Amino acid sequence: MRYVVGIDIGGTNVVVGTVPEDGSEVLGLVSEPTFAEQGADAVLARIVKLARASMAAARGKEIAGIGIGSPGPLDTARGVVLLTPNLGWTNFPVRDRLAQALGLPAALDNDANCAIFGEWWRGAARGARQVVGLTIGTGIGGGIVLAGEIYHGASDIAGEIGHMTIDLNGRRCKCGNYGCLEAYASGPAIAARAIEGIAAGADTSLPQYVHGDLSRITAQLVYEAAHDGDDYARDVVKDTAKFLGAGVANIVNVFNPQVVVICGGVTLAGDRLFGPLEREVKRRAFKRAVDACRIVPGELTGTAGVYGAAAVFMQRTWGKV
Repeated sequence: MRYVVGIDIGGTNVVVGTVPEDGSEVLGLVSEPTFAEQGADAVLARIVKLARASMAAARGKEIAGIGIGSPGPLDTARGVVLLTPNLGWTNFPVRDRLAQALGLPAALDNDANCAIFGEWWRGAARGARQVVGLTIGTGIGGGIVLAGEIYHGASDIAGEIGHMTIDLNGRRCKCGNYGCLEAYASGPAIAARAIEGIAAGADTSLPQYVHGDLSRITAQLVYEAAHDGDDYARDVVKDTAKFLGAGVANIVNVFNPQVVVICGGVTLAGDRLFGPLEREVKRRAFKRAVDACRIVPGELTGTAGVYGAAAVFMQRTWGKV
């Protein structure tokens, strides 16, 4: 049995694990904060350390290569990160740098593509022929899997769902555009909207969760407060669901997928998110498309990107997953 090291590079954390070609387990799962502000070389050194730790946990196994998921846009053919707003990388040859450091062949794809590919291979979208997914964390990424293949488009940009415009004159996004879905429904955007409401006088217990330091409010705290019965936090979650619902409705109308899978910390909001999200999709999308589609939370919490990155290497190198 051959094994592949899957590396999931996120804006907040790097997660690494070693996966067998049948996808039956993850060995040596390790994670550390990305600390992107320290620069690309420091992040790379941290990734190499984590990869070696994961490989050590799989001692005795045949390690065939490395799969890497990174925020994009990317040039996957050259293995280069062209630009990452959440990491600050420009024209960074991450594939070859990691391959050289670890002495193994490597393949690179978008981190969100990898997460959705992982959910298609071993998770919530397993077996579906048309899958579109969103990964919601520091940013909002997306991935499209058609008949078992990641759809990249003409220049590796397909699936940038977080940067669809949902408000023509809306909030400025880190990408430079205005009104992107990411500017409303990513983790930092959810926290920012909650803080804006508090500053405007909203009646909420949220400040008590952070002892009055509003800068410490996160999306997860908003979900926690909503779960605890805070009406304002529930309203923030409901608004988030409507923003995401508008985005998912666009996806459903354009791609007519069997499954839309939503991954990331936002799924912690549970039915308070998915209920209004599904209602918004039904309100906006064509009925026949909605009836054919399941909207589901991801199942591979914390490991979807690792599974998917490993699967990308397998498919590129061996022609199958």
